[in-house]
Amino acid sequence: MDGVWTLLSFGPEGWGDDIAKGVLLTVTLALATLPLGLVVGFFVALGKRSQDRTLRLAANIYTTIFRGLPELLTLFLVFYGAQIGLQKLVQTISPGTTVEINAFVAGMVALGTVFSSYASEVFLAAFRAIPQGQFEGGHAVGLSNGQTMRLVILPQLIRLALPGLSNLWLILLKDTALVSVIGLADILRQTGIAARVTKEAFLFFGIACLLYLVLAMLSSIVLGAIESWTKRHGVQR
Repeated sequence: MDGVWTLLSFGPEGWGDDIAKGVLLTVTLALATLPLGLVVGFFVALGKRSQDRTLRLAANIYTTIFRGLPELLTLFLVFYGAQIGLQKLVQTISPGTTVEINAFVAGMVALGTVFSSYASEVFLAAFRAIPQGQFEGGHAVGLSNGQTMRLVILPQLIRLALPGLSNLWLILLKDTALVSVIGLADILRQTGIAARVTKEAFLFFGIACLLYLVLAMLSSIVLGAIESWTKRHGVQR
């Protein structure tokens, strides 16, 4: 038992520092990806509701592609494919110049793209649940389209979309484990290195399981509190 606590301790003899850094990177990546996915997903949902046929088609193609591709493949396309494309583009402009895509940025873009494709469907369903009279009422009192969206539609949209977005957040939290394949020192990579070095695979992968479960439970508590607050706020309104 003393050997286990030594392996998990902080300091030169243990792996606690490395695993803690992995937890920090996992949470940071998920939190950085969330706003990107939400914003892009919202505008993709608007595109699907657009009167412009071309815009609707582009939004539908976007979601079809990124909901259909495996997340790992999307990550490889962004990290390796975009890097090759940028390299060739830069070479034509400035021969001899090299370009490298930051692994954290690549992970954020790839996961944000996948998240946004699913979030757009959640937003679209929430839009459809809002009566058309809400839009017309905003215009009737003299609000512009932007003011109607911000003051009338968005508060209702957030309440309606929150349960679905909460599920997507938990999925995003788990999907951050994929970035270990492009060298980011997240929970899975750090525990994997520790398992290989110490030959204690069961211990360290068990720790990884516990950490993801703890993050999921903490997220559920926070999201549940936010959802309860929005429901109370909705009743007061």
